[in-house]
Amino acid sequence: MWLMTLRIALRALKRNKLRSFLTMLGIIIGVGAVIAMVAIGEGAKALVRAQIATLGTNVLVILPGTATQGGVRTGSGGVRTLVDSDARAIMDEVPSVALASPTIRRTEQVVAGNLNWATVIQGVAPEIQQIRDWQVGEEGRFINQADVDNAGKVALIGQTVANNIFGNEDPIDGVIRIRKIPFRVIGVLGAKGQTGHGTDQDDVVMIPYTTMQKRIMGITHVQGIVVSAVSAEKTQEAQVQITALLRQRHRIPPDQDDDFFVRNLSDIAEAASNSARVMAILLGSIASVSLFVGGIGIMNIMLVSVTERTREIGIRMAVGARKKDIMLQFIVEAVVMAAIGGALGILLGISSSSVINRMMQWPVLIRADIIGVALLVSGGVGVFFGFYPAQKAANLDPIDALRYE
Repeated sequence: MWLMTLRIALRALKRNKLRSFLTMLGIIIGVGAVIAMVAIGEGAKALVRAQIATLGTNVLVILPGTATQGGVRTGSGGVRTLVDSDARAIMDEVPSVALASPTIRRTEQVVAGNLNWATVIQGVAPEIQQIRDWQVGEEGRFINQADVDNAGKVALIGQTVANNIFGNEDPIDGVIRIRKIPFRVIGVLGAKGQTGHGTDQDDVVMIPYTTMQKRIMGITHVQGIVVSAVSAEKTQEAQVQITALLRQRHRIPPDQDDDFFVRNLSDIAEAASNSARVMAILLGSIASVSLFVGGIGIMNIMLVSVTERTREIGIRMAVGARKKDIMLQFIVEAVVMAAIGGALGILLGISSSSVINRMMQWPVLIRADIIGVALLVSGGVGVFFGFYPAQKAANLDPIDALRYE
């Protein structure tokens, strides 16, 4: 019975091929749009997660506090309250902290031979390599504790800096000058790409923070401390413990505000991921409107089909067809039309996602579960919008149907 009903449905669709295709076009566009839009949204989420991952995992950033003078309040860094011993104390005394590194940064002109390049100079400790997951080429090495203790004139350079001041030459053991001070290049940092704000993470030179303090800036404080918690679950706990320790070390009374800020990058990561998720849902919802419009098109054509085939329905009833048989026939026709449209829509969605990826270099991520859901939804659209025409056909009076011209 089911096979016969399916054959009748396919025969009815073949009878009016162009009309059937135009009816399916709404479903094709709707399913294709849903798959493409969700793929774009998922690609954006994956891109955000990848960019956040380059900042390091379980990371906290500690910055100096603000100062108020004459009613004017400065931003973060207005007071010089952090020193390198704070970083050591955090690493030694806070059980939920794995690593900590003082940081100092400044934009300077870097010179190599007859070429120069303005870039960010970062003063760091050896721990920053694990905190930020920085990789170094096989021929180079990272800054070590001896470099920090001796305020060594050694430097690690990012890929962007290496390309602009060394070109095709091997930079290892090359010499760069910062403020006329020579630094030996001990390694090239692995590529990290851009952040979500467009900042090039590879446009950087890293030197020991003690060298930055003594030879470049002439200071004794640090501009920040980067901390890695022992796990993602311990990040909030680490934030509370660090706050308590620094308040104790800086002798801040209970009624006074902190002279530092502790920023949790996992909160930023969660907010960015939520924003991308909302965007994916929004895009998918907008595209789903096309499915609804396509369903209305199916209902419209099925109603026309019922009117055109009134006499055929009367004949079927006269030879013994029951109401449920007539109803099943038209529902199957609607479902077949929607399912074929859904299958073609899946192909359209996948191909359009690939085109967007190649032409616009936008990351797309096609999920198999979304394809399955789109196919089920298209079939559901056929059932939902085919039910009323099928019910109308089943409720026709056989005598009136046979008389219909």
